Amino acid sequence: MSLWEYANPVKFLGLSARVQPFLWAAATICVVVGLIWGFFATPDDYRQGSTVKIIYLHVPAALMAINAWFMMLVASLIWLIRRHHVSALAAKAAAPVGITMTLIALVTGAIWGQPMWGTWWAWDPRLTSFLILFLFYLGYIALWEAVEDPDTAADLTSVLCLVGSVFAVLSRYAVKFWNQGLHQGTSVPMATGGRTVSDVFFYPLAISMVGFGLLFLALVLYRTGTEIRLRRARALLARRKREM
Repeated sequence: MSLWEYANPVKFLGLSARVQPFLWAAATICVVVGLIWGFFATPDDYRQGSTVKIIYLHVPAALMAINAWFMMLVASLIWLIRRHHVSALAAKAAAPVGITMTLIALVTGAIWGQPMWGTWWAWDPRLTSFLILFLFYLGYIALWEAVEDPDTAADLTSVLCLVGSVFAVLSRYAVKFWNQGLHQGTSVPMATGGRTVSDVFFYPLAISMVGFGLLFLALVLYRTGTEIRLRRARALLARRKREM
């Protein structure tokens, strides 16, 4: 069995229908457990106090904001190379989820940063690149809505996604690229496996991160299915208009 079989909308919808209930259940459990454990069962930090607990919402949202764009990049490349409509619609479906995660990360970062830095916003490299990523999300969604022909819209948004990927990389590795800035380094670096956060904070954070990842997958599958059905409905409507 080839993975490309699921480029067929019928097969994709069938797989999505089977997988989604498990994803929704697992995502709900992980998000609820992670957030309740993190906010109510962990101690205050000796320096940041109870403010540190926003990490359980901020870090998973920021992680998914960046990874959502990378998922859109992969889907866009598949569209440009192999012209599979499901991949283009998956990228389109992921954008509203990604921009929501980006907005959550920006807002919670401001709430976290104000008592730590004494300001709601600073033109820190990571914060600035994250804001630019948010604007790219807005432009991506607006471009889909502005172009009537779906294939042309998929082509243009795929190119925009390639350009925006630069800022997705910058937002993830800005602290490493520039040694200056207020934003701290990554507490849980995935590449090295090392971490600077204590176990008492790490375990609920890990569960929240897994929960947000599963929630993202569930939302993208659901929205992709919706986009496929909308595309079918528009095609049928256009055919009826031509026949009249």
